[in-house]
Amino acid sequence: MTEPSHDPAPASAPTPASSPTPTRRLTTAQALIAFLARQYTERDGLRHRLIQATWGIFGHGNVAGIGQALVEAGPAMPYLQGRSEQAMVHAAVGYARQSGRLSAHAVTTSIGPGATNLVTGAALATVNHLPVLLLPGDTFATRPADPVLQQLEVPHTGDVSVNDCLRPVSRYFDRITRPEALIPAALQAMRTLTDPAATGAVTLALPQDVQAEAYDWPAEFFAERVWHVRRPAPDPYELEQAVRAVRAARRPLVVAGGGVHHSAAEETLAAFAASTRIPVASTQAGKGSLRHDHPADVGGIGHTGTATADDLARDADLVIGVGTRHTDFTTASGTLFAAPGVRFLNLNITGFDAHKLAALPLVGDARTCLEELGAALESRAYRVGACYETEYTDAKARWERRVDAAFAAPDEDARPTQAQVVGLLDALVTEDDILVNAAGSLPGDLHKLWRARSPRQYHVEYGYSCMGYEIPAALGVQLAAPGRPVWALVGDGTYLMNPTEIVTAVQESLPVKLVILQNHGYASIGGLSESVGAERFGTAYRYRDQDGRYTGLPLPVDLAANAASLGMRVLRARTVRDLRHALAEARGADRPTCVHVETATADAGSGPPPAQAWWDVPVAETARRPAAAEARREYDRRSTTRRRHL
Repeated sequence: MTEPSHDPAPASAPTPASSPTPTRRLTTAQALIAFLARQYTERDGLRHRLIQATWGIFGHGNVAGIGQALVEAGPAMPYLQGRSEQAMVHAAVGYARQSGRLSAHAVTTSIGPGATNLVTGAALATVNHLPVLLLPGDTFATRPADPVLQQLEVPHTGDVSVNDCLRPVSRYFDRITRPEALIPAALQAMRTLTDPAATGAVTLALPQDVQAEAYDWPAEFFAERVWHVRRPAPDPYELEQAVRAVRAARRPLVVAGGGVHHSAAEETLAAFAASTRIPVASTQAGKGSLRHDHPADVGGIGHTGTATADDLARDADLVIGVGTRHTDFTTASGTLFAAPGVRFLNLNITGFDAHKLAALPLVGDARTCLEELGAALESRAYRVGACYETEYTDAKARWERRVDAAFAAPDEDARPTQAQVVGLLDALVTEDDILVNAAGSLPGDLHKLWRARSPRQYHVEYGYSCMGYEIPAALGVQLAAPGRPVWALVGDGTYLMNPTEIVTAVQESLPVKLVILQNHGYASIGGLSESVGAERFGTAYRYRDQDGRYTGLPLPVDLAANAASLGMRVLRARTVRDLRHALAEARGADRPTCVHVETATADAGSGPPPAQAWWDVPVAETARRPAAAEARREYDRRSTTRRRHL
C-alpha cells in the first residue's frame, strides 16, 4: 500500500481540522472501477497491475451501474465481453494462473441467474487458490418494489438473495448496501486477492440501486496502492526439525504441488534436487515444476501417475510435500504411501495444508522454505545414497520407453488413438507452447505421458476438474501470454458443455488452438463406470436401442461444423498423417483455429499404461448383476490397504 509521507509540515500550514478533505462525487460503481484501476501488486521488486480487465455480461442488475462505470472509465479499465457467466470466471482463472497470481480479472453480472452462474467458477478459483474478483448485481437495498425481476423470495428472512450462494465458495464476501460501505469492503477484497495463503474468489455483491447512487468519496480512496505479496520465511524450530527429518531419511521423495508454481520456486526446486538428489514427483497442479528431462524428475504421482513415482512412493520413508494439498488422487485414497514407518514433511504457505497427514510442518513460502532447507542440507553435505539414485534413474528410463510405445503410430493411414494425439503434440511443441485441459480421460494420459518443457506449459485444472473449463481458460491464458501458442484440448463431452467463448476468441482475435477429440461420449466416466460395475450406463452419445438403452448408432453430431459456425477456422483430421499436418498448421495460425479428430480405441497393450495406483469410488454393497458383484469384491480387497497417517 502507499506509504504515508514523513515530510514535516511548514510552520504556517493550517491544522488538519481546518483543511477540508478533498472528495470526488461518483456513483458507487464509478468509484469501484476507479479504485480498481489504481491497485497494483509487487513481489521480488516487480510490479503488476492487480485488476487488469473486467469481463461482463449486462442485464438490469448491472447495466446502469458497473456497465455505465466501465463506459466512463474507458481505457483505464479494459472491458472483455463474455457469453457465459461461468465461462468468464474460467477465463479469469486461466489469466490469474498464467500470471502467477500477481494479476487478475474482475467479472460482473446481472442479478439472478447471471449471479448464480458464477458459483461453479468461483468454487474452481477458491479450490485452486487463484484470485478472481466477482461483482454480481443484487436486488434493491432500499426495496422500493419487492420482489423485483429475478429475485428469490425467502419467507423467513428478508436479507437473503441468490448471491448468498457465493458465500461458501468465496474467500471473502460482502454485500454493499450503502455507498460508504464500499471503502472497507474494497480494501478487504484487495487484501484477500493478494494474500498468497488466502486468495481465491472474492465476491462484492452490488445491489443495483446502490451501484447507481452518488457519494462524495475521499480522494485518497483513489490513490495508487501497491500490495506487497509476501514470502514468509519458515520458523527456525520447524526448519531444524525438517533438516533432521531429511537427514534421517534413506528413501525420501518430494511431491511438488501447485504451490511451487504459485511461488515461482521452479529454479529453486531444481537446485534443491540437483544438490540432494532427492527424486521429485508432481501432482497435476505441480507438473512442470521440473523439466521432464531433469535427472530427478520422476513424473506424475498418484492414481494418474507414473509407475516410477508410485513405486517410489510406496517405499518412501519420508514424503516431502511442497505446496500440495495431498488430495485423494495424489495419495491414491490413502493407499499409496505404504512403508510402515513413513513420515511426512509439508512445506506449505498455509498451516492447514502443512499439518495434513500428521506431518512435520514447515509453514512459509515454497521458494523461501526450499532455499533455507536446501542451504541447511548442503552445509551438512546431505545427499541420497548412490543406489537409490540409480534405482529411480533406471526406473525413469524404463517408463520413458513405455511413453514412446504409447505415442508410437506405425500406421499413418489409421485413425489416431488419444495417446497418439498427445504424442503428435509432444513431437511438435517447444517450451513456448501451453496446454490447457481439465476433465475427462485426457488429464490421466497427460499426467502420465506429457513431457513438460517449461514451468507454465502444463495447465491442467484438476483441483475441481471442471468440464467446460478448457476453452474459456485458454482465452485467459492467451491474454496473459500473448505470442505463445495456447492449446485447449477437449473431448466431445466437454465441448458440448461450454463452447460459447469461441465467439469471444474470434471477436478478440485470440489465436487459441482448439483440439476436439471426438469419442462419442463420456470416455473417462465410461471407463470408471465399467470398473465399478455400472456397465458404462448413460455414458455413450448414441441412439437408444430396442431395449431403451443408449447402445445404438453414434449420434450424427458434427462438432467441427459447430466450431466453424461460431467463427473458428476448422481443420479436419481423419488419419495420423492428417493430424500431424493439421496440428502443425494450427500452431502457426494467427487466428482461432480448431483441429477436429475422431479417435480410435487403443488395442490392448498399445495404449497408455493403466492406472498405477488405486482411487476410491465406492461400489454397490449389494447387487444382482455379476459385474457389480465382482467390482465389489475388488473394492473390498483394495480398501483394506487404506491407512490413516497419524
